[in-house]
Amino acid sequence: MPHSDFDTLHPHADRLRSTPIARLIAEDLHRPRDFALRVGPLYASFARQHYDRAAVDALFALGERADLPEAVRRLFDGHPVNVTEGRAALHTALRGDLSDSAIARDASAQARAARARMATLVDSIRASGVTDVVSVGIGGSDLGPRLVADALADGDAGLRVHFVSNVDGNAVRRTLESLDPARTAAILISKTFGTQETLLNGTVVRDWLGGHAGRDGGRIYAVSANVARAAAFGIEENRILPMWDWVGGRYSLWSAVGFPIALAIGMDGFERLLAGAAEMDAHVLSAPLRGNLAVCHALTAIWNRNALHAAAQAVLPYDERLRLLPNYLQQLVMESLGKSVRLDGGALAGHTVPVWWGGAGTDTQHSFFQALHQGTQIVPADFIGVIRADHAHEDNHAALLANLLAQTEAFANGQASDDPHRAYAGNRPSTLLLLDALTPESLGALIAMYEHSVYLQSVLWGINAFDQFGVELGKQVANKLLPALQGDAEVDDPVTRALLAEIRDRAWG
Repeated sequence: MPHSDFDTLHPHADRLRSTPIARLIAEDLHRPRDFALRVGPLYASFARQHYDRAAVDALFALGERADLPEAVRRLFDGHPVNVTEGRAALHTALRGDLSDSAIARDASAQARAARARMATLVDSIRASGVTDVVSVGIGGSDLGPRLVADALADGDAGLRVHFVSNVDGNAVRRTLESLDPARTAAILISKTFGTQETLLNGTVVRDWLGGHAGRDGGRIYAVSANVARAAAFGIEENRILPMWDWVGGRYSLWSAVGFPIALAIGMDGFERLLAGAAEMDAHVLSAPLRGNLAVCHALTAIWNRNALHAAAQAVLPYDERLRLLPNYLQQLVMESLGKSVRLDGGALAGHTVPVWWGGAGTDTQHSFFQALHQGTQIVPADFIGVIRADHAHEDNHAALLANLLAQTEAFANGQASDDPHRAYAGNRPSTLLLLDALTPESLGALIAMYEHSVYLQSVLWGINAFDQFGVELGKQVANKLLPALQGDAEVDDPVTRALLAEIRDRAWG
């Protein structure tokens, strides 16, 4: 869809610029009900976004012209929606069987077979006396499993799973120094089994395990599409779980990449996570546009970016267990939508993804909320809360929910004051997402909703949500610089040459 189609939104944005969100709410008594949706354990309110019914009608007209339902069906049916690489993007097939197409049904069958193998490995690891598992991966091979394990592990149901991603040796050192190699297993997760960070950290972990790795390295496992490389690392084929080119890394936690999740929360918990995502899949596939949560979320993102010109988006979970959600969504959203070229290779005329950032409330209220409330740039926000707590500290949870509701109200309504330093302009748009409780099902549904919203935004912008060529250049340059850093080569770039001289002088001089 060309960006010129967004021109239909601009008159509405101009018209609403002088109308505060608080007035939009006051003048529309049914807005709190009509601008909200429930899907299973997830409730979403868009009532405090800076649009009215006429603007929302224009947004849905945009979605109809883009034929979003057909785009969703193409995704589920395994069409090559990853146009630049000529691939399908069948992450939905990992958690359900909602398509009659042969390619999707085959993908679902492969996913079920992989889960069966994974369940056997989970049982064997639990029976082995292992208490800790180190998961080594980066990007999509780390952020999804890390988020879910951190959010749902309760300390009793599963093994302690630790994650190492950064190539910085301090990361792997700090992880290993508190563990016992006699009671630790390791998983290396890499589609190509050629990722520099993963191989370097994996080698450190393998050497640290030493003889404790067991016969033939029996306590080292892999998840990879490249069985030969994993075997060359010393991992037997029966301890290697599959990855596929029809699933991108940042969409892969539902696959065997979720092996660490199953170890942390149990295989039953992992299956429940998939079931929650599958429930959201079924909703997105079948619900009409105006009752479709992912469509509403995606169109709201388009409105804030292309009509209101917001350059940043905050994500603010009010539950400590979701503290890693902003990190996860940074990759999911910005790696998917950080594009400036249309599917046909032409340059985009307008803007795509804003900068996603955030953190967990209430800590963030005492750090960057000052800028959100009184700064010169308006930053739309997704607030995320959990209605029922899983702890006995009722007063704490009541205070947490009170702060969550207060912030969404204060963002929208602001507060007048004769003292300009104490005045709050308000008019900060936000969406509130409420989970009934933080369970595998609700977390699966939440993550799947964001995945679908990202894809739908890519359709509206006419870009590819499933490649990530922008990640590659820096890695290629780093591979060329490594010999120079070790003194075995020279570099052409004059600034890099000066920086290398400074590093050598201080490190080895």
